[in-house]
Formats: sequence, structure tokens, C-alpha cells
Amino acid sequence: MKELFDKISFEVSKLTTISYSTSFSMGIKLFSKRFHYPIYGIYGFVRLADEIVDTFHSYEKELLLDEFRKDTYKAIDRGISLNPILNSFQEVVNKYSIERELVDTFLLSMEMDLDKKNYDKHGYEKYILGSAEVVGLMCLRVFLEGDEKKYLELKDHAMSLGSAFQKINFLRDLRADYHTLGRTYFPGVDINNFKDADRHAVENDIEKDFKHGRKGIEMLPATVRRGVYVAYVYYYSLFTKIKNTSTTTLLETRVRIPDIRKYWLLMVSYFKFLN
Repeated sequence: MKELFDKISFEVSKLTTISYSTSFSMGIKLFSKRFHYPIYGIYGFVRLADEIVDTFHSYEKELLLDEFRKDTYKAIDRGISLNPILNSFQEVVNKYSIERELVDTFLLSMEMDLDKKNYDKHGYEKYILGSAEVVGLMCLRVFLEGDEKKYLELKDHAMSLGSAFQKINFLRDLRADYHTLGRTYFPGVDINNFKDADRHAVENDIEKDFKHGRKGIEMLPATVRRGVYVAYVYYYSLFTKIKNTSTTTLLETRVRIPDIRKYWLLMVSYFKFLN
């Protein structure tokens, strides 16, 4: 029965999500149950592509990513894949009419990570669009279940929220991105001479994204609003911790929120949930 294989596929995507992201997993649990598997399906796909470019250093990344791209499109066109992650993703893409353009844009950003080491403003914006904003739009397609009018109304807000999350990731992973992967995402910034003025400009940009994204959360259906709000609270807490960390320390260590703090934020967010 294909239904059994599909269930197994989504369970693999769920395990991938839980293994890689405690915070994201907590937010998903607060969605209405019918959205759990679809969002796991999206995250599993995104995570797998990201692993290719970020961690598979002893392998031919270009070849792996090219094969992954081709296999993704085959899965979507055929409606099945023997790769459980791609099988669950194609199910989500086809069921919720996620545009091929969003998948294309995401995979293009992963391709940029193969050889792009420094970004100008255009490249920076293009990368954020593909690596974060379109992922938010994929999730929005799922959340709104075909409501095109609502999708167009919330599209910009979802993109702003994804942008804020990604820029925070850039700040958090500043040291690893530069020293391990040789990447600098922020345009016009010399990491060896990273100044307070540089980070303050980024932080002000993030604040604007957060403000715009927050308005969108308030307009989401109640079935998913709480879960997205938890993600917002977690990332804003991480952002606050980063802002309170000296530039020198930021370049030497990875700022993180301990798991016990994450669970506390979950409870607080739950009771302060937007009505």
C-alpha cells in the first residue's frame, strides 16, 4: 500500500526535523495536527539540501546537489520517490499546489553556497529570498490550504519573517560560516574587521523585518498562528541575546538558547498566545 510508504516517508521527515531542530519541532507541535506532516515534509527537504552544501565536505557536492535537484523534479512529476524525504516533499508540493518557482529559487540558493564566498547587496538579497523567504511561502501555501486571496495578503509578511530568521542565523553562525566554510553573507563587511556599526546596521534591518512579519502572524488562521508565534518568540529571544553579546564574543562563539530556556519560552508563548 502506497499509503503505508507515504506514512513512513513523513515519519522520516519528522525524525529529520526533530533531530536537527528542537525549536522548529516545538513550533510544529502547536499547529493543528493535519499540518504536522506537511511542514515536516518541507523541513526535511530543506534540511537535506542544506546538509549537502554545508557538511558533505569529503564528497562531490556539485554532483550530489545536481542529482538531488533532478531527483526532486522527478519525484514531483511522478508523484513518488524511493527517497523518503523527497517522497514526502513531493506529496506536499502536489497537494498544496506549491509553485515550481519556489522550489527552483530555493535550490538556486543552495547552488550559490557551493562557490559563492562573498556577497554584494544583490547576491545577499537573492540568497535570502531563496534560502529563507520562499521556504516561508511554501509553509504559507500549506497553512492557507488554497486560499489565494489570503496568500497574497500575507505573502510579504511571511517573506519578512523568513528574512529575519535567516539574518539572525547569519549573525549566530558568523564564526563558523567564515572560518569553516569561508563564507561572508553580509555585503561590504570584512569579518576580520567586523565593527559594531556593521552589526548595528544588520540588527536594525532585522528589527524592521520582525515588525512587518509580526503583523502577518496576527492574520494567520488560528490553526497555525500559535506555532508560528512560538517560532517568532524563539528567534526574537535569540536575537536579543545576540544583541547583548559583544562583537568580539560573537566572532569567537556560537550564541544559542539552552533547551531548558526553549521549553520555558514555549510555555510562556503558549499562554501569551495571540487571540
